[in-house]
Amino acid sequence: MISFKHSGSFNKTDKFFKRVLFSDYLHIFNKYGVIGVNALSSVTPLDTGKTANSWGYKIQRSNKGISITWTNSNMVDGIPVVILLQYGHVGKNGGYIQGLDFINPIMKPIFNKIIDDIWKEVTLL
Repeated sequence: MISFKHSGSFNKTDKFFKRVLFSDYLHIFNKYGVIGVNALSSVTPLDTGKTANSWGYKIQRSNKGISITWTNSNMVDGIPVVILLQYGHVGKNGGYIQGLDFINPIMKPIFNKIIDDIWKEVTLL
């Protein structure tokens, strides 16, 4: 059998978790939405520039939290051009065009900054 005794209360802990739960972090996600769009635009391979200029982001809230998604609206035959650039595709002449991993290297530091900023916001409450 396991038991424990304590004196005092958990009022400070409860207060902290309530502040974290009800705080609004939307401003941080909007900030990094813009930063991500600018970063992705700057590293997207250029031909016409249409794909580089088609980046956007959306923020969704749910009962599980907040998520941010970066989007690219440039499509060819219903296929996102950015996916073809990232992962490769078959060209018009039938040859394979190697993909270029330009998304992951530019986004990893941004993800880390989001984590740092959210952590700072939570611990300053």
